[in-house]
Amino acid sequence: MTKYYRENYPRPQFVRDSYLDLNGEWNFRFDDKDEGFTAGWADGFEDRKILVPFSFECKASGIGCIESHEIIWYSREIDFSPLSKSGGRILLNVEGADYETKLWVNGTFIGSHRGGYTRFSFDITDALADGAGAVVFRISDSLSAAQPRGKQRWLRESYDCWYVQTTGIWKSLWAEEVGDSCLDRLHIKPCFDDNAVDFEYNLNRRKTDRKTEVETVITFQDNMILSIRETITRSCFSRRYSLECDNMKLKVKYWSPESPDLYDVCVRVYENGVLTDKVGSYFGLRKISTDSMRIKLNNTDLYLKMILDQGYWENTALTPPDEHAIIDDIDKILSYGYNGVRKHQKIEDERFYYWADVKGLLVWCEAPSFYELIDTAIENMTAEWTQIVRQHYNHPSIIAWVPFNESWGIPHVMDDKKAQNLTESVYYLTKALDDSRPVVSNDGWEHTRSDIITLHDYAPHGTQLRLNWKDPEGFLANSRAFNGERYAFANGFRYEGQPVILSEFGGIAYGKDEDGWGYGEAENSEEAFLNRLKGLMDAVYDIDHICGFCYTQLTDVEQEQNGHMFMDRRDKIAPKKVRAIIAGGPENIL
Repeated sequence: MTKYYRENYPRPQFVRDSYLDLNGEWNFRFDDKDEGFTAGWADGFEDRKILVPFSFECKASGIGCIESHEIIWYSREIDFSPLSKSGGRILLNVEGADYETKLWVNGTFIGSHRGGYTRFSFDITDALADGAGAVVFRISDSLSAAQPRGKQRWLRESYDCWYVQTTGIWKSLWAEEVGDSCLDRLHIKPCFDDNAVDFEYNLNRRKTDRKTEVETVITFQDNMILSIRETITRSCFSRRYSLECDNMKLKVKYWSPESPDLYDVCVRVYENGVLTDKVGSYFGLRKISTDSMRIKLNNTDLYLKMILDQGYWENTALTPPDEHAIIDDIDKILSYGYNGVRKHQKIEDERFYYWADVKGLLVWCEAPSFYELIDTAIENMTAEWTQIVRQHYNHPSIIAWVPFNESWGIPHVMDDKKAQNLTESVYYLTKALDDSRPVVSNDGWEHTRSDIITLHDYAPHGTQLRLNWKDPEGFLANSRAFNGERYAFANGFRYEGQPVILSEFGGIAYGKDEDGWGYGEAENSEEAFLNRLKGLMDAVYDIDHICGFCYTQLTDVEQEQNGHMFMDRRDKIAPKKVRAIIAGGPENIL
């Protein structure tokens, strides 16, 4: 664990001592007639109860209604006075609410936010009365295919690989206190080749006439790396710090799956000599790059052994039941023999990325898809994706960004210039926000500008998988469709020596019920499942022009029942048996 880690704290990359947990029981109402505002609900109300942060569709919420309700309200009387120890500003933080959120405190409208997968905050100080407030949320969602929804269905019933929608608050709520000058954001860029780190500070300075100082302390365990306090005159500024320390072996510590070493950071803000903010954070010194058809970690070839994970739970849907459930999932992924995870169509709880950082699990971060290429969808996607990249940039475990998947939302990207322009523009937008990680333009096929070429192949057996990959020169030259179905590149784009990944395969159904499905015929015995998995993995390891894979998938999800685990996290097969195959042989079982 890192120095400033706090159990159950929702944002481990940006930790403050002041913390008021707002999860728990709230008043709740459906508003199918959209009458709440005119009826005065913004002033507060008493009604049925819901357990936050679980959406009303979840059993754990206490409601468990899976029918679509597009407008909902939350209300709760909250005493914020335990935070107001120094008369500072009170921030109310929402880790995630789907889709459009409006907030009132004591009847005063505070602000709004659009997007279902990103964090946002409101300063509610001026609306409080003696440190207390009637907090009211109105959240509207829809079945629109123009908003980023990932695997949330847009029909009234679940189908194929789309599941029950998630509406309203589905991640943690909490409040904290800051001073008039505080740190809004800390952007940390590791500079592996220089044994250094770049910090970009963004401050909120409400009173610019006062002397503002920023103190930065970097440590590694008991070793002091840097301590500097300086007067600043700008709200946004950058610094580079050397990490070389004479008191440590090899002078620096690098982050990798084998040795996920993390540096701790503390930033303090002073106003006229008085401490007004303190933030604890951390970072890992590592480098992810591509070269000579290989992915490299810290300038060394990296073979990715990923598993696809959609992040659904049986009674809580997209919301992890608790922090221990997150840790258990990561431990299980590692126990199966994988070194990475492709988080599919979901931006996970922030604590997932924290524990991936701590435990050395590599992560591909993928945007939840929209499904209709119209201007509104483009606006929604690019705005939310920008927030996603900015909010998750500092996690060393994240090694790739994936803004599009299988041409979802851009179904005619093969020839459609509008779709091609969108994927290219999002590629370059992502590179502008983060030039340190590879970007996958369209995971699965029909790539435009892309740092990694990814292909999906659900061949049922190893013999067919080998045949599909027999002529890479042909499908990488776009002279033929891969697997006889889809082309590797959209028209006008070509292979330029990028690394190639088999980023979806497998999906073997085992232990499913009669209404469940997987890819290919379901297996009815453990022996048959393991033999088929081994046949597929032997074929994968025989393909020498790929540098990794992603197996589908970690758990069953509703009607899609092809996971290593059931949706309730019971193993279908002992992890050591799967690990022996994924690792390439029984001698590698730990």
